Amino acid sequence: MSADAKDGTERSEQPTAKGAVSAPGPDGVPRKTSRRFPLFTRDTARPEGGGRAAPGDAPAPARQWPLLVVVSVVALGLLLTAFDVFRVGTILVGLGLLAGAVMRWTLPGVGMLAVRSRFTDMVTYGILGLAIVLLAMMAQPNPWLVIPFLDDTLHFTISS
Repeated sequence: MSADAKDGTERSEQPTAKGAVSAPGPDGVPRKTSRRFPLFTRDTARPEGGGRAAPGDAPAPARQWPLLVVVSVVALGLLLTAFDVFRVGTILVGLGLLAGAVMRWTLPGVGMLAVRSRFTDMVTYGILGLAIVLLAMMAQPNPWLVIPFLDDTLHFTISS
């Protein structure tokens, strides 16, 4: 029961169809509230964990340190790849993405590293990072890792 401020009478909130509740409007007349999504969205929801990674009074780089770590490791890997240290550079790119997946899993707030839901980000960063590391370790010549199934698949697709 809620008291109406204008006439002193008490009104109860009446449930309506589909779980909506009549709530008094500014003029005291009950208004129906809807649980439906609006026709036009006004804003986009922030991803879970998409808040600042440091307090608001910290400088911008400190607030976005998880993203800066991932981007720095990937940039270093790309730089090494450009200077003909292919295997180490691509492994660094993959490790940077794997570090992003681990940070997305363990840290409550990762700033702009949060793009989608926590689960989707972890799976995306993790699968891409693992695939890049495995492919870098299998690169020719002199692969560090040999997976016969993948080697046979590669030879089957190229020789056909």
